[in-house]
Amino acid sequence: MPITPDTKDWTWVLERPCPECGFDADSLTPQDVAQRIGETLPRWDVALRRSDAGERPDDSTWSALEYGCHVRDVFALFRERLGLMLAEDGARFADWDQDATAVEKDYASAAPETVRAELAAEGASARDAFAAVPEEAFGRRGVRSNGSQFTVVTLARYFLHDVEHHLHDVRG
Repeated sequence: MPITPDTKDWTWVLERPCPECGFDADSLTPQDVAQRIGETLPRWDVALRRSDAGERPDDSTWSALEYGCHVRDVFALFRERLGLMLAEDGARFADWDQDATAVEKDYASAAPETVRAELAAEGASARDAFAAVPEEAFGRRGVRSNGSQFTVVTLARYFLHDVEHHLHDVRG
């Protein structure tokens, strides 16, 4: 059964803590985000090693494997968006349909060992990119296709929530 697409606008996590996973974006710098991304990588590895990683808990929820594929792609996407913002203040981000990507890349049939390696590599690259952001670039701006505006700082915070929230989703 296909997953119902998530159409929520999660940017509210920049203003208040997430009641589901407990994430609180307040005062995080890109360097803080980089450190916390690094801390998630071993936890993702453990989640993807579980014997039930490819099993959906119910018909409407991705498996840990599918979430791992998504997070792998989120690492690459946000590293790219960060690069755009650092290269051009006011950068515009192309639309990304996470649900179409899941179907196109067939997340459900991915090999867990491949996803583990790819997630670790993409995560390390994203971690390193956010760790390298100079303080004078924190205010550079970017605009998502739906009009949501970010600074480098708010993009980093929003990105981290996605990674940590999905780790919470998979009980990682």
